[in-house]
Amino acid sequence: MTAPVAAVVTAFRPDERATAVVRSAAAQCATVVVVDNTPEGEPGTDALPEVAALATVLRPGRNLGLAGALNAGAASVPPGTDLLLLDQDSAVPDGLVAALAAHLDDDPRTGVAAPVPWDVDADRPLDPRAAHRPPLADLPVVITSGMLVRRAALDAVGPFREDFFVDCVDQDFCLRVRHAGWRVVQDARVRLPHSLGETRWRGIGPLRLRSTSHATWRLYWTARNGTVLAREHLRREPAWVIVSAALQCYVALTVLLFEPPRAQRLATLLRGLRDGWTGRTDPRMRPGGPA
Repeated sequence: MTAPVAAVVTAFRPDERATAVVRSAAAQCATVVVVDNTPEGEPGTDALPEVAALATVLRPGRNLGLAGALNAGAASVPPGTDLLLLDQDSAVPDGLVAALAAHLDDDPRTGVAAPVPWDVDADRPLDPRAAHRPPLADLPVVITSGMLVRRAALDAVGPFREDFFVDCVDQDFCLRVRHAGWRVVQDARVRLPHSLGETRWRGIGPLRLRSTSHATWRLYWTARNGTVLAREHLRREPAWVIVSAALQCYVALTVLLFEPPRAQRLATLLRGLRDGWTGRTDPRMRPGGPA
């Protein structure tokens, strides 16, 4: 029996893309909750009238981070309601919720079901490895947007990790779900249009690398939180940790080659690596907004 599904949409300084997301989610979910992390005094979801008409809007007045926003959204919906997690620029294609919910119905061990994030412009999965997986693949982690979470799995493993603030929140949650005995699956037949911000392919000829061009403060969280997870899960998920470390090196290389101010950005990465290894957090890296 399919449980009701509530969409939890996280937003920060949203634009009309958020309206499209809420509209698409409302057509497939029992309820929609938008958690608007826009700081008090700035126009946020209150400037998007259709959002208020279709969704319950929570405005804490400050940036709670991704994990804090997800926890606030989850706490606002009734117990027993499964959760569809979305960001503010990933509109839900028709049939996505039903297709993912079917996996939760088919196997009571499935705690998370996810679509394949899809690059519409290039007409390919954002992660090239997805093209070589079976139609339904068990994975260590999937990204937040489009993730359908069985409420019992969330209740079993506890809330999203707020000390991570933004990056790797999804990875930590999925790893905890798996270690609690649940499956994390991705359906290659279900696609979610998704973007990676200012991502660009740079280089010459076939020697091209994908540069994320994230704000410098984001590099800190990527390095810190990735290092924390590597330290915590090396014994249980060695293959995933190796791939994660390789991706961190890839990010560092793209910063060195393509993303000035290189010295400042690399220093921020190294600070995140150090704090992740020692378990510390630099409070200066919790901004009110992108820098």
